Amino acid sequence: MEQHIRPGHLTAAQTRQVLGDISAGALRNLVWRGKLTRSGGTERYPYYAVADVTTLAAERQQRGAA
Repeated sequence: MEQHIRPGHLTAAQTRQVLGDISAGALRNLVWRGKLTRSGGTERYPYYAVADVTTLAAERQQRGAA
């Protein structure tokens, strides 16, 4: 199934890859804890804003380097 998403957004799979190949459960946990917000899509196929994902990825990398 080909997905057509708005520019500036990532699918859940793309988001997981950017965040370091985390599991789907780990991504859901980030959303549940309020660290990441869905910005479109559906309940089953959410989209995430690129800016939000890259900010979170930078925070996670910085915390890991500290």
